[in-house]
Amino acid sequence: MTTSTEGVCIIADMTLAAPPSPAPHPDDLLVLLAVARTGRYTAAADSLGLNHTTVARRITALEKALDGRVLSRTVGGWELTELGKRAFNAAENVEAAVAVLNGPAGRQSQLSGVVRMSATDGFSAYIAAPAVAALQRTHPHLRVEIVTVTRRALQHRSGLDIEVVVGEPQVHRAEAVRLGHYRLGMYASRAYLAEKGTPESVAELTRHPLVYFVDSMLLVDDLDAPRRLVPSMRASLSSTNVFVHVEATRAGAGIGFLPCFMADRHSDLVRLLPAQFNEQLQYWMVLRSESLHQPAVATLVAALQHQVDSFREALHGRPSPA
Repeated sequence: MTTSTEGVCIIADMTLAAPPSPAPHPDDLLVLLAVARTGRYTAAADSLGLNHTTVARRITALEKALDGRVLSRTVGGWELTELGKRAFNAAENVEAAVAVLNGPAGRQSQLSGVVRMSATDGFSAYIAAPAVAALQRTHPHLRVEIVTVTRRALQHRSGLDIEVVVGEPQVHRAEAVRLGHYRLGMYASRAYLAEKGTPESVAELTRHPLVYFVDSMLLVDDLDAPRRLVPSMRASLSSTNVFVHVEATRAGAGIGFLPCFMADRHSDLVRLLPAQFNEQLQYWMVLRSESLHQPAVATLVAALQHQVDSFREALHGRPSPA
């Protein structure tokens, strides 16, 4: 009797391929955009309406999907890695596609979100505020937060999209753009001059008190002109706020060294010795490279540049009467 073997299965020796990594979720890419633009999880969370934990979880999920780190911690916040830069570019495409889908057909897309900037008092009031107001007529959902401060450009500007500073900045990993220049001069009120007399020379000017910045708190070298030009002038009223300088000078506290575009607005102020005191300073704008890719930031940058151009004559100061 012959016995046969039936139903014998031969199993091939084979190596099972590893399952593919999940594709990055678009929401995670948009969270990366926010973190890269602000440099902080907390600031990104605020701009997205999320909490810090959710932002961290989204970044972790993105790094798992991409099998690598997209952000590295620095002194000033989070910076993109090389992998993160590639993901950032992809995220911008996602953002643009979402904007097209959400926008009404045939109409200009609406900008929204929060842009944070810092600038000096005078720039904020007479250039930034009008520029933002004009921009919001077209983009009513755009919010702009302005911190008024007079200082050097920060080396680590996490949480800020735009900085406007006086003097050329020395910065790393950032874009610096010259906006234009403005002039400062010596001013006094008509009432003060009627009481104290009008100085006709620098020697006579130094007998009057000076209204200007607090010397020990002045953080911008380009603003030290009075100490360089008339070091013997004694301080009268000092403040970190240039609006205080203007109003103190109008009130007769002394002779103020003021931005011409602010002082020339007041008919009760007289410019003194313009040939000797005609200091020219520059406004510079500093931006995070990632922030400049953000449509809202880029649009605000263009609006600020336009406002500076339209305000240029006032920034240079009006001619003084002979």
